[in-house]
Amino acid sequence: MRLLMVNDEVLTAETMKEEIPWEQYGIEQVYTAYDVEAGKECIRNNPVDIMLCDIEMPGENGLALLRWVRENKKDIECVFLTCHASFAYAREAICLGCQDYILIPAKYEEIGEVIQRVVQRLTKTREATRYQEYGKYMLQEQVLQENEKQGKKKCPKEMVEEISAYIIKNLGDCELGVNGLAERFYFHPVYLNRLFKKEKGVSVSQFIINERMKMAASLLELGDYNANEVAEKVGYSHYTNFHNMFKKYYGCPPTRYQEKG
Repeated sequence: MRLLMVNDEVLTAETMKEEIPWEQYGIEQVYTAYDVEAGKECIRNNPVDIMLCDIEMPGENGLALLRWVRENKKDIECVFLTCHASFAYAREAICLGCQDYILIPAKYEEIGEVIQRVVQRLTKTREATRYQEYGKYMLQEQVLQENEKQGKKKCPKEMVEEISAYIIKNLGDCELGVNGLAERFYFHPVYLNRLFKKEKGVSVSQFIINERMKMAASLLELGDYNANEVAEKVGYSHYTNFHNMFKKYYGCPPTRYQEKG
């Protein structure tokens, strides 16, 4: 497992990183960050399983970082370090799915034991999830086999076209993605991506992006909607994400594209 330690006290963070025998507690890699923004950047660029985070920090605190983690749907467990047991902090931490906190100062052994419990809990949860996914996959296989027996089997090209039509019809759904599509059409996500790459030359996610960008460009050219409204219509709940993707796709921001049109 990989752990991110977020603590504004640089010396404390680095000392803990070096002196706690992390491998003994199930941790293979330890990252450090000294404020919330650095923590976010680390999570964006590295696979993180557990976050050991100081609550009280200058600027944004540890709760703000955990809130961001949940909003971005990161599968990360959190352990808070705090110098006092505040009910207000504890209540929000629980609401954000944090089950563990450590009152400091604490012995390194105590910190390690808490992290070890989290590692064990996370391992069990992920194993259960894998079994659940395997069960869904087996059910999907049974449905496909039954359809085949009844003469309902479609060739891969037909299935991809059917799913493509569904995607285009539902581009405004911000939750549209490969996992939901796989579940809806009784495929494993990996197999569905393989089908799309074979028939369309791109993954499901890239196909969705391509179609959203094409639709966005058409709507901007029409001139009936501003860029913010277009972003919502093509499934982007955050304008910044839409702006960045559109600029990457067409080489200019959506507002400038509309002006050109």
